[in-house]
Amino acid sequence: MPVLTSQQGMPVWRRRTTRAQWLQFSAWLLGVSLFLFCWKVISDNTMWVFVEDAGRQGSDLLSRMIPPKWEYANVLWKPMWDTLNIATLGTALGIIMAFPVAFLAARNTTPHPLVRSLALMVIVSSRSINSLIWAMLLVTILGPGVLAGIIAIALRSIGFVGKLLYEAIEEIHPTPVEAISATGASRLQIMNYGVLPQVMPAFAGISVYRWDINIRESTVLGLVGAGGIGLQLNASINMLAWNQVSVIFVMIFATVLVSEWISARVRHAII
Repeated sequence: MPVLTSQQGMPVWRRRTTRAQWLQFSAWLLGVSLFLFCWKVISDNTMWVFVEDAGRQGSDLLSRMIPPKWEYANVLWKPMWDTLNIATLGTALGIIMAFPVAFLAARNTTPHPLVRSLALMVIVSSRSINSLIWAMLLVTILGPGVLAGIIAIALRSIGFVGKLLYEAIEEIHPTPVEAISATGASRLQIMNYGVLPQVMPAFAGISVYRWDINIRESTVLGLVGAGGIGLQLNASINMLAWNQVSVIFVMIFATVLVSEWISARVRHAII
């Protein structure tokens, strides 16, 4: 039974029609049926004997990771530096490519609807493929190494930065743009003095936020051969050297924590 509010602030009860009641009942029935069907599919494809033993296996694995082999940290400084370079250079390259794409995708700055459609296709294509998949493809094309990781991060960043930036461009206040247009300014002058000053704070915040995300994503690119600390993580797991894996986890956690602090301070200073 829906509730409306009168002008005096008092609740007004209205009885649902028979059609509305049946629609609500059908929606609930469909939702519950879908949930039960999905649960059955998951249950049929799950080996519950392993799930029942998961607690013992997890505690056994944790016991092998403690105490960490701290001297192994000396081997990780160079791979961690490569990981930071992958994230930073990949973010910078992605931002350079995403900046013009965002202006072509925004309704109020695109030169033609066809150009906007192509720009949106680039953004959607970038966002639909995870950086790990990009890295797998690029390792096959370029070979293993840091270059494949940098390009993978860049290709993934285009969609993220481009989408948020073109939405920020479409949400700018039109008054400054109209005022500059009334003076007879060119399209480039309108962009420089009417649009860019309004979107640059958002652009800076988006860029720093994406760099923070890319540091986390670049830590696992080495699992497919794209360089960074993920190579050492994959090698340690393959050798069952769990005390080395724990050191890698601690270093990744510390790096992400520092990057989160830096990005938060930078965003606070910019915005």
